[in-house]
Amino acid sequence: MRIKQNLPDKDKDPTMPAVSTSSKRTSVRKIPTQARAKERFERILDAARNLIEESGSEHLKMSDVASRAGVPIGSVYQYFPDKSSIIITLAERIMELVHDGLAQAMDEVTCLEEGEDALKSTLMAYYELFLAEPVARDIWFGIQADKTLNALDIEDSRANGAIVYETLKKFTPKKAWKRLETASFLVMQLTGMAVRLAVSVDRKEGDRIMAVYQDMIRRELIAVTVAG
Repeated sequence: MRIKQNLPDKDKDPTMPAVSTSSKRTSVRKIPTQARAKERFERILDAARNLIEESGSEHLKMSDVASRAGVPIGSVYQYFPDKSSIIITLAERIMELVHDGLAQAMDEVTCLEEGEDALKSTLMAYYELFLAEPVARDIWFGIQADKTLNALDIEDSRANGAIVYETLKKFTPKKAWKRLETASFLVMQLTGMAVRLAVSVDRKEGDRIMAVYQDMIRRELIAVTVAG
């Protein structure tokens, strides 16, 4: 499984994992259906990724995206009403990548110990993704300042928490299910915060932060399944 293994070939796209244009979108004005339109759509997103990596999302301009993609400015607006919609689309792709990696890992779980291992490995893969992907870091650092991104982040944490809950529920006394559900949601939300902190400091300190956070997950989430 693992999130990092699902990243594209760096020689093909060094900035972001490619995800089908059939992905859920909350801000795209028009979803392309024809091959030529899909290719243009991806060129626009590739251009935006490159520009964000170079100068940051705060300096992203629709005109620069069009110029870098080699398309008319009208083509950019055909799909994206503003730069926020581009950034949100990129964020949704990252979320989908993490969500699918977590779902795959938890689907293979047959006992509580495997569940703990799957959570830990997915957490570290998430951390490695953000260490490797400057565009992902840029977008996620802006989540708290953007209401739409923040709401999307919470929704994503709830969906990922549901995956964890449904898996660990099988090994948890029924009386603890509600606490497990809440803990799963909370852990998934805190995971993003822990990773953002870890990639903001030097690598050694970041690694220590992630190690401590793994212990926190074990004490809280896994303990719920044992204690009931």
